[in-house]
Amino acid sequence: MESVSMAGPDPDREGHVRVGARAGKGLLGNAQPAAGKVHTGQWRLDTFAELRLLRASLRQAVAGQPLPDSAVFEDITQRLAIVATELATNAMAHTRPPTMVHLFRTTTTYLVEVKDNEPWLLPRFADEGYTGAGGLGLHMARKLSVGMGWYADNGSKYVWAEVAISVATPWPR
Repeated sequence: MESVSMAGPDPDREGHVRVGARAGKGLLGNAQPAAGKVHTGQWRLDTFAELRLLRASLRQAVAGQPLPDSAVFEDITQRLAIVATELATNAMAHTRPPTMVHLFRTTTTYLVEVKDNEPWLLPRFADEGYTGAGGLGLHMARKLSVGMGWYADNGSKYVWAEVAISVATPWPR
């Protein structure tokens, strides 16, 4: 991912743009997620090693929730694990600990919201042709979600992605 600041590129902040820099293409949209969601779990991450526990805990959190009869549990948990891991990894790579991950539920979606403590660093998508190590996490999260965005509140930044509760469709007769 490319990074831009008021003084030019900042390789220590790959994937983010400082607030006040000229906003260009590739920035994640500034928007809050829809209201009407129920908090179903939260995790505090201080190290990258804790990402494995996050993935397992997300699976348990979804298993404890009622799902539609035709919901595809494995698909939901896999997409949630990837999205949460990618968003949390970005926060941990570009900000200081702790990173907080929250899971919310609506009737038809799960919402992963990752909180960090550097609201002046805006999330930015890597260039599509980027071939370096890493840098495609926001692209991956966007492909697995039905909505994404970020917002700042009370000195923190929140990056979120909404993952649909997939349902099996019957084979046409």
